[in-house]
Amino acid sequence: MYRPCIALIADPTSPEGCREYLADAVELLTGVPPVRVDSRHFATGGTGRGVLDGGRLRLQVPEERLDFVPDVVLLYEIPPHRRSALAGFQLLLERHDVVTLAAGPDAWRTATEKNLTVERFLRDGVPQMETAVLSRPTAREAAEVFDRLGRDTWARPVVGTGGNDTFHVTTPAQLADAAVYYAERGTDWLLSRDAGNITAEGLRHQFRVFVLGDRVVHAREHLQPATDTPCNTCQGATAVHLTPAQLPPRLAELAVAATASVGLPFAGVDLAAENGGVVFEVNVQPAFVDGELEMRAVAVPYVQAHLDAFAPAAVRPHRGLTASA
Repeated sequence: MYRPCIALIADPTSPEGCREYLADAVELLTGVPPVRVDSRHFATGGTGRGVLDGGRLRLQVPEERLDFVPDVVLLYEIPPHRRSALAGFQLLLERHDVVTLAAGPDAWRTATEKNLTVERFLRDGVPQMETAVLSRPTAREAAEVFDRLGRDTWARPVVGTGGNDTFHVTTPAQLADAAVYYAERGTDWLLSRDAGNITAEGLRHQFRVFVLGDRVVHAREHLQPATDTPCNTCQGATAVHLTPAQLPPRLAELAVAATASVGLPFAGVDLAAENGGVVFEVNVQPAFVDGELEMRAVAVPYVQAHLDAFAPAAVRPHRGLTASA
């Protein structure tokens, strides 16, 4: 029986640990572990290289003694600030028809840079809270936007992760602090009208919906007792897991539409039911907060989708695998 060679290419500096669950999913489905590769080798300036070998792409990392031809590439757990450096590698995979759901650099960039996400949602009619993009605004410019958005807003960087550097802004003093904070870091930022996503019990809440293709495979509701803090589990929110059938149909439709809008085949979509349903953002590589549950509900379908897209010929040439990391 032919066993496909699956490369798991991830950034080992990430603390999320998704790569471990993906590796388990690969072994569960194929009976063999993936070839693990540090993604930094294939980033701009890295020593990893791809060469054509009999019409197929051979990946080589000399210092790791890696030399193999992958059938499938899982490119996952890449921190947002390091994704642009892998654009060339994504194009290399695409050019040589390597099976991967990593999409292309344009989709990654559109979802990672939230100002581009806002523009794409406006183009495609995906509902979102009114948002302004700010780049070192004057005090007057920021105040005018703040007033227009009702003085109950959220500030967040154009590129961020885990709800870090995100603030609930409801006073002129908080607005000024946010403007200084982003200016000191040289980052553009967004100011969005608050969605009013508070439960009857006084908890801030939102949904994270995992979309694979045109279907929802898993969801969870995040409940945050600190209502001025983002609804991320790494910020103290509690996750309540939902099956696709338990998710309100309107939210499922929005999640699928938002994923398609940015051009991703797989994503984790953050959204709220309030205001008729609004999307906050699309996560390129959503983390798994409950390893065993989400390994089976998300990681296994994700890996299986790669296997389904891979149609091995009756006989494949020897892959030349010399080592694995």
